[in-house]
Amino acid sequence: MPLVARWTGTETKALREAMRLTLEEFAEKLGVSDRAVSKWERGGTDAVPRMVSQAALDTMLAQADADERGRFVGLLSPAAAIPHQLVEPDETVLSGDYVRHPRDGKLMAHIPAGIYLAGESREPQWLDAYWIDTFPVTNADYARFVAETGHPTPEHWGPQGRCPRSLYDHPVVEVTWKDATAYATWAGKGLPTSEQWEKAARGSKGAVYPWGDRPTVAKCNVRETGLDSTTPVSRYHSGVSPYGVYDMVGNVWEWCSTEAEPGRYVLKGSAFSSPLFRGTPSADNDADDFMQDDDTGFRCVAAPSDDLDIPAPGPHTTP
Repeated sequence: MPLVARWTGTETKALREAMRLTLEEFAEKLGVSDRAVSKWERGGTDAVPRMVSQAALDTMLAQADADERGRFVGLLSPAAAIPHQLVEPDETVLSGDYVRHPRDGKLMAHIPAGIYLAGESREPQWLDAYWIDTFPVTNADYARFVAETGHPTPEHWGPQGRCPRSLYDHPVVEVTWKDATAYATWAGKGLPTSEQWEKAARGSKGAVYPWGDRPTVAKCNVRETGLDSTTPVSRYHSGVSPYGVYDMVGNVWEWCSTEAEPGRYVLKGSAFSSPLFRGTPSADNDADDFMQDDDTGFRCVAAPSDDLDIPAPGPHTTP
């Protein structure tokens, strides 16, 4: 399925025309005024909708049928002003079994039931099957949650409660364990246990890192990388886990549901501020449930369930 890195008036118009909708019909589906849609389309590449609208456009594209998606890609041909906005994932980028969650629209990777080698000692441990978010929850994902629930915005969004446009596809940060749990509840999911997180990161054979046993800085955003800030969640394709899950080392620490001690919860994965050795999936960190920092975010899990309307995977279920 095509993905849009950042929606502008150009992509918005292409989607509306691909769906064969009038301005009024499109605006109603999107939940904005037709004047807003008209303004975006007139502005072209200079018109960038607000983050909440970006998330809504993502959802509309995800819900489009195959013909509509095909027309959308055709309208955004290589001759378009900013063809780099359109990203078409293929098996060289997304390599696992995926579905798109019906509530928050996020890609989720399937982790099959079975034994995996856990911890530094690689002890065999059984886990039932589950789904885990392919990418950490982004600012754009979190904006939809905030818009629907009125939940407080992270501090780095500023006094107006709006995230900088350049950070839409970065992981949301400055969220407490309670904030992360509130999002997961809204989405009909949960936070992963430390065991679920670890298996998704290192696979069943107990690799030291998601990509293997060699400590390779170029495959993740850690202190040695020298960026000193978060990066887009899909940046490090070569660092993907055996199940096709991204950012399991570096970028941001991720909250888990496992309680280390009363009021303190496990964090996994390390961050842009951490040295590479802290990012081994077998390693644990923990913090108070009210802690919020600029290098801490989260992702969610879901169980295979009819209630969530998530099908069992086929040989290769690509969204």
